[in-house]
This record gives sequence, C-alpha cells and structure tokens, in this order.
Amino acid sequence: MSAAPPQDLVEQALEIATLPCVAWVTEHAEANVRWANNALTTNGEMRSRRLAVTATAEVAGGTAAGTVIQQIAGAEDVAEVVAAAENLARTGRPAEDAAPLVENYAHHDLWDEAPETTSIDVLGELSKGLGVAFESAHAARQLLFGFAEHGVATTYLGSSTGLRRRGVQRTGKLELNAKTADFQSSAWLGRATRDFSDVDVAEAIDELTTRLSWARTKLNLPPGRYETLLPPSAIADLMIYAYWTANARDAEEGRNVFAGGNGTTKIGQRLAELPITLFSDPQYPGLETIPFVDFTSSADDTSWAFDVGLPIDATTWIQDGVLRELIRNRAHAARTGSQPTAPADNLIMDGGGTANLEQMISTTERGLLLTCLWYIRDVDPERLLLTGLTRDGVYLIEDGQVVGAVNNFRFNDSPIELLGRITEIGGAELTLCREWNDYFNRTVMPPIRVPDFNMSTVSQAS
Repeated sequence: MSAAPPQDLVEQALEIATLPCVAWVTEHAEANVRWANNALTTNGEMRSRRLAVTATAEVAGGTAAGTVIQQIAGAEDVAEVVAAAENLARTGRPAEDAAPLVENYAHHDLWDEAPETTSIDVLGELSKGLGVAFESAHAARQLLFGFAEHGVATTYLGSSTGLRRRGVQRTGKLELNAKTADFQSSAWLGRATRDFSDVDVAEAIDELTTRLSWARTKLNLPPGRYETLLPPSAIADLMIYAYWTANARDAEEGRNVFAGGNGTTKIGQRLAELPITLFSDPQYPGLETIPFVDFTSSADDTSWAFDVGLPIDATTWIQDGVLRELIRNRAHAARTGSQPTAPADNLIMDGGGTANLEQMISTTERGLLLTCLWYIRDVDPERLLLTGLTRDGVYLIEDGQVVGAVNNFRFNDSPIELLGRITEIGGAELTLCREWNDYFNRTVMPPIRVPDFNMSTVSQAS
C-alpha cells in the first residue's frame, strides 16, 4: 500500500466525483496463529486497504445508486473506482429505497488520527499458553486444533454533503477443538475478545478436558423433544439469525415471523413470559463497534446505498419479553411515519438471571446439554423455523450430573417460539457463536433452559 493517508484518499474521491456520493476507506490489520496436532503450524500478519464509493444519479422515474468496492494500493486507483460507481448510478434503475444522502451532523470522531493497527505480539501470551497446553494434551493422549486472530479495522467516511466520520472496530476470537487420539470424541469452545488480555488458555483447556472426560461413556438416544440446556454460544447463533431477519418492511408485508397480519407487525406483542431483553448498542462496553452505517450493498433491512453515514443508536428490540422495535431504513421510515432503526454490529440478551451453566446443570433432573450448533438454515421464514445439527458434544444430564455423551441430532426449532418456552435464563456473559462468528462475533448471551427442544432426527455428524 502507498503512504497516502486514508483521509486523503476519501477527499480525492469526493473531489473527482461529478455526482453526489459517499466514499469510505477501510484500513484493516490482522494477526493470526493456527495449530494442529498439538503444534503451531502458521502465523502471520496482513494489511489491506479497501475503497468503497456509492454515487447517486437522477434517472427516469427516480434516483439510482451505484456502489463499487475495491482493494486499492494507493491514489492511482481512486479515479477508477469513482468512475465505475458513477457509471452504475447513471445506468441503473430507480431504487425503491431512495433517500437523500445523509447530511452532516455533530459528532466527535478523530478524523485526523492515523489508522489503528495490530501485530503478532497481541497473540504472544496466547502462544505461550498453547505451548504448555500442547504438552499436557500429548500426555493425556489428546489432540488440539484451532486458530486465533486479531483484527483492527479503521474506517474513514466522507460524503459530498460534508459528512466526515472515523470509526474503529477491534475483533478478536479464539477457537479451540480438542479430540481424543482415536478421533472418537471431540469438543469445541470459542472465546470473543478485543485484545486477548482476557483470554485464559489454561481455563479453556480445562473445560475441554472435562467435556472429553464426559464422552468416555457413550449413550444412544432417539429423536424427540428433550429438556435442554443451551449455552450462551448456541443461543447467540439462534438470536443472531432472528436479529438478521427482524425487518419491519418484511413484517408489514407478511414475509417474516414478526408479521402481525393485515399490514401490521408484532411490535407491542409479548414474545416471552420471562423478562427477556434483547438490544444492540455500538457503545456497549467491551463490544464497541462502528457507530454509523458503513454497509456496502442494498438490502431490505437497511438502505446501504442511501443510508451510509447514518448514526447507529442503541436500540432495544425486545424489552421484558415484549417486541419493541424492528430494523427500518430511512426510506421505509419516511413512508410509514416512523423512525429509522439501523442495526449495530453487536447483540446483547439478558433476562435478569445469575446462574451459570454449571449451576443449571446441578439443578437438572434429566435433560440434554448442548455445546454448539452447526449448519443452521431457514426452513420456514414465516415462523423463522430453523434446522441444523448439533456438533462436538451433546451430553446427558441425570440428577444434576453429566453421565455421558449422546449421539448428535438434527434439530428443528424457531428462536422466536423458543423465547416463549424458556423456563430458566442464566447470567449473561460475553460469548462467541459457532456458526456465524466469521460475520458476527460481538455478543453477550445467557445460558437458557427449554423444556422441549426439538431433536427431530438422529445425525451421524461428529
């Protein structure tokens, strides 16, 4: 990459543009380390720079937008991206979600500050901890696999309306998989972090070792509805899917689970008897994320082309079990006389509980303990019925003790219907989902108890 500051590239794009436009440059730095069979395999650092330009043009019948995103080396690439975006806008069709570009508004971003970065040094203590863990795993005839990565993205966004914004997003994650030497048993856990200072490798390995010890006893169970404890990681995967589909327009048109019928939504309706609250907040401590829209394509839930630069506020989606809000772009908000609600890149769920997973196990007479879900897919959008697989450990609890590992299942259940059937909710904690963590990994979730989680068929997945 050239030495040109990213702010200068944004200003260059705006100066070149002949149409109203928004331009943003994202500088991304990443460090990672991987391991397999009780040995580190690779590590490295990466740097990239991406320019995105959205141009708008008046065309027959309305306003069209064109967005082009491209990795760039320096100033010499800017004109090409701007020209391509303007060509798409001039030749495009009128957009249903057209709105004026976001106007300049008061903020306190450090526009002139240099991009933040990371290095392999962030993973130094983790690597030392893994060295000790590899020796212990070898002695216990276990194998450790996994990876850790830390990324910092700094975004500089400017518009022809005078908007200038800078946002920083730090993302760290650890995924660990432990297997017995004969590969007959496997256990997974993940950790989300901003800087790895809060990651305890020894604690994570102890948890995996406990799960592998549970799996020494193998049990077979038929499909059916079982009382089930779902840990924070599994709940995160389910609630993220619900969050992604919480679209006001789709609900009003009867196309998702939040539809109320006759052009209405379920806003104001009770979804859970327990006092469950679900919200997002770009300023939430430990889950901070970019506080303005910087999406790069258009979708029903947010007008990415026209709403770029819009402030993202804290929003409560479910409060004390009642649906309070849905995702809504500015164009749809204007049509319906409501407020736009842009989603933040984090999600927090709380129900006032304090018990941890171990305490919930101790009060279980008979039930299943999941560890994580996998290959989650939508079966029925109107119910948000999801299907997927259990993976890396499903355990049977009897009289407050885990007595063995059972076969895997395919499940069929709806996270929205699940909310109404939860009988116990534990203390919320920072967690990393399994299925979606490449796309969404800033979540705080509780463990939950449901009396009848639907294990629809036995799965041969391991």
